[in-house]
Amino acid sequence: MPEIAAVPHPRPTRAEVAAAAGRTIPDVIAPGLRVLFCGINPGLYSGATGRHFARPGNRFWPALHRGGFTERELRSWEPDELVAHGLGITNLVARATARADELRPEELIAGAAELADKARRYAPAWVAVVGVTAYRIGFRRRTATLGEQPERLGPARLWVLPNPSGLNAHFQLDALGAQFAALREAAEKQPAATAP
Repeated sequence: MPEIAAVPHPRPTRAEVAAAAGRTIPDVIAPGLRVLFCGINPGLYSGATGRHFARPGNRFWPALHRGGFTERELRSWEPDELVAHGLGITNLVARATARADELRPEELIAGAAELADKARRYAPAWVAVVGVTAYRIGFRRRTATLGEQPERLGPARLWVLPNPSGLNAHFQLDALGAQFAALREAAEKQPAATAP
């Protein structure tokens, strides 16, 4: 799967979006982050732009701000600002698809193992999986709920957030912001990861 750099213009053409299937985008990651957010996989719009949560209408960036992680709403083209706040982004599955339901369970399971490796290597204080259904499948936790999880990933504590996609009608933006705020509050109380 080819990896592409960020496209210089913010809005790709329909042809660019359609051609993005299977592409990957680089992680926004650094050692010792406060929170490493883990999306399910890039959508085609993100694949076309080379930016995480890039589609207009995706509520990750507004929820991050409403949750108190940033003093202003960052944009998908500001990965350096994200890292400056001690935050990063990766995905359970690297390849871009039109919909997350195109992913096979074995891809999510393999992605969970790769995420555990990243957590050991980069040692974030927290890893937050963004999407409870993907978490349940990838981590084989069929009854998992939102919030802090009992297990850890390497030294990192583990949290599950709702999927911020505009297709997730169960959570409106205020409710998403509240979920992100709960994570921020937990991270402020226990900022440093410790080995299990």
